[in-house]
Amino acid sequence: MPRRSRESTTQRKYTTVSIPVSLYEKVREFIKGTGFKSVSDFVTWLLREFFVAIEEEREEKSSLPAKDRIIRALKALGYL
Repeated sequence: MPRRSRESTTQRKYTTVSIPVSLYEKVREFIKGTGFKSVSDFVTWLLREFFVAIEEEREEKSSLPAKDRIIRALKALGYL
């Protein structure tokens, strides 16, 4: 039987971030009817998108090939 790699058996670690209750409530209302299961899911997605945009901006300045930019963006979003 093949052994699982350490990476596949390792669970993701999480932390808590505090935001004002009023902001939490706005986000909770905003995500109603969307595919987001929680405010945490939405905030995690939003931060990933933010960092992908920042990386794309940096990469455009460094003139990385489009293929490499796409691969990095997909990795940053957790798809690869």
